[in-house]
Amino acid sequence: MKQGTVLVAAVVVALGVSGCKAKPAEDSANPAPAPVSQPAAAPLPATSLGAVSGTVKFSGKAPAPVKIDMSMDPACGMSAGGDNNMTEQFAVHGGDLANVFVYVKSGPPTAFSLPATSGPAVVMDQKGCRYTPHVIALMKGGSVEFRNSDITMHNIHTMPTAVGSESIDISQSPKGEPQTKQFNQVETMIPVRCNNHPWMNAFINVSETPFFAVTGEDGTFSLKGLPEGEYTLAAVHEKLGEQTMKVTVKALGTAEAKFTFAMKK
Repeated sequence: MKQGTVLVAAVVVALGVSGCKAKPAEDSANPAPAPVSQPAAAPLPATSLGAVSGTVKFSGKAPAPVKIDMSMDPACGMSAGGDNNMTEQFAVHGGDLANVFVYVKSGPPTAFSLPATSGPAVVMDQKGCRYTPHVIALMKGGSVEFRNSDITMHNIHTMPTAVGSESIDISQSPKGEPQTKQFNQVETMIPVRCNNHPWMNAFINVSETPFFAVTGEDGTFSLKGLPEGEYTLAAVHEKLGEQTMKVTVKALGTAEAKFTFAMKK
């Protein structure tokens, strides 16, 4: 065999042996650098954003609140203060409807591409043997902090219907430590009940976008920072169902929206 051929063969063998060697262990003192994450998408300029301002009304005579009998637990009567033991299904004040969840049901892709929230948890307290507030809302990925400000044992039992949603069923001792739960499935009006006190009820809403609101006693709502475009807004009431409305949001403009609910015949 010629000398050049032998030399080439030796190099090939050396490379083959080198390629079969085990990968050296990573130096713990000098770990490999972490992968560089992609920068977050730049926020849209404020000059391209608009808003929606609106009201939710009730037409006709609303059912009168009904007094709740809390006598099964004396601690509830002591906490509630008597006159506050009334049902909350129809919170109508001078024609304005409270406890209505208003959210963006459809719209420009940019409105639905925003990341899940990472802000503070929304608080739902148990006070006077009632859930307070009666209706809350958060963006998917957000959390609810459940508190018990009463001197009696309570239970938090959610009953979601969305695919993939898990029910919560936890108990809280009198004035016990708060418990925080995350919500990752979009759904409206998730019922919340207390297994210990059957009259206690509330609702949790999980929005796909950060554009949502719950009406107060004056029936008003406001959605800010929306990318311009065509939207379908939805308003949901626990007893009266959902209504939708189309609005056009223009840059630096405020679109008006008005929903009116009435008793179903």
